[in-house]
Amino acid sequence: MSRRTPNPGGHPSSSPGQANQARVERVDAEALRAAAVNTLNASPREGRKKLIDFNYSTPGTLPGTLNIPDDALPTELHLMDYGPDTLRTATIDHPVECEALGKPETVTWLDARGLGSEDILRQISQTFGLHPLILEDIVNVPHRPKIDFYDDKILIIMQMVQPKRTGSGVGSEQVSFVMGNGFLVTFQEEPNWDSFNPVRDRIRRGTGTIRTQGADYLAYALMDTIVDSFFPVLEVIGETLEDLEEEVVANPTNATIKKIHRMRRALMKLRRYIWPQRSVINGLIRDSDDLISQEVRVYLQDVYDHIVQVVDIIENYREIASSLMDVYLSSINNRMNEVMKLLTVISSIFIPLTFIAGVYGMNFDTEKSPLNMPELGWYWGYIICLSVMAVIAVLQIYFFWKRGWFDNFSTTRR
Repeated sequence: MSRRTPNPGGHPSSSPGQANQARVERVDAEALRAAAVNTLNASPREGRKKLIDFNYSTPGTLPGTLNIPDDALPTELHLMDYGPDTLRTATIDHPVECEALGKPETVTWLDARGLGSEDILRQISQTFGLHPLILEDIVNVPHRPKIDFYDDKILIIMQMVQPKRTGSGVGSEQVSFVMGNGFLVTFQEEPNWDSFNPVRDRIRRGTGTIRTQGADYLAYALMDTIVDSFFPVLEVIGETLEDLEEEVVANPTNATIKKIHRMRRALMKLRRYIWPQRSVINGLIRDSDDLISQEVRVYLQDVYDHIVQVVDIIENYREIASSLMDVYLSSINNRMNEVMKLLTVISSIFIPLTFIAGVYGMNFDTEKSPLNMPELGWYWGYIICLSVMAVIAVLQIYFFWKRGWFDNFSTTRR
């Protein structure tokens, strides 16, 4: 709403034409202001992949608000309740079915695969008495790996990776653990893949000591598989780097620089996932929470060692990827130098030939003076001129060959 200003000094007001022009200018200014606001609010890279995936809530959002992604898959509940002599596996529809399984001699593992069903997620929160902030951190993905301690529960957030089935790159998934006395609830983004099948097989077959341990040992076994899932990915990256080294030295192309860039992005992504998980495992080892026994802390130390090993491999691969960029630039410069050397040789050969052809191309009249190129009247003049030019070219080629200028010309071919 505009504010009308009084006319000072009693001067007459503006004409109707001037008022209409001012009103049009004011409307145009408001339209430009609205367009600027829309430009600032719109994403400049809409439709493009973000450099770093992160999640945030709108400023002023209430704590515990769930921001479920639109593409989140429906939640599937898979239950495993086991003890030294008992085992029950089932796919359930409602989390309340777990309440009758809370026995001291058994461990209840509820695996929620998919984060798209808000009602089921809130039922899980009510059944196991989860704090609203726990459910917020679980649902609002992606989240930085971390560990939070509550009164009688522990929240652990980690990242699980695997090589992408199509194309190059690394696929990732957030896995959240909520551990309490005698139970463990896991939340996964993708219901179709994970690295927990070896643990499930150990529970079904009763191999090892997992059936006689508590929920803390189950959490350790699952976290150990998450950390170990980095090694197959790193193995694929290592093989790709070896192929890139050969390609960069032998035949660098424009596609090579794109491969190196994708590899550096993948390594940066892996480092961003694994580095905070070292703090997560270290916190579980050093914290004095009663939910984690001393025996399990010893096993967690082994997980910590694996994380350190993964970090070392990633750092080494990052250095190799960075050096590949330098090697690529050096190879391109060397190829350009070889091309320039070849052009220089060709130019050097034709310079004296061009000089001779230019001299005898001058149109001097031999009849005016006997000094005006008398060799133009020789019977063998043309043959002699061509022979001299051929001898000069052969001598130059021999000179350049002796100097070794032709040694690396074969490498300039694509």
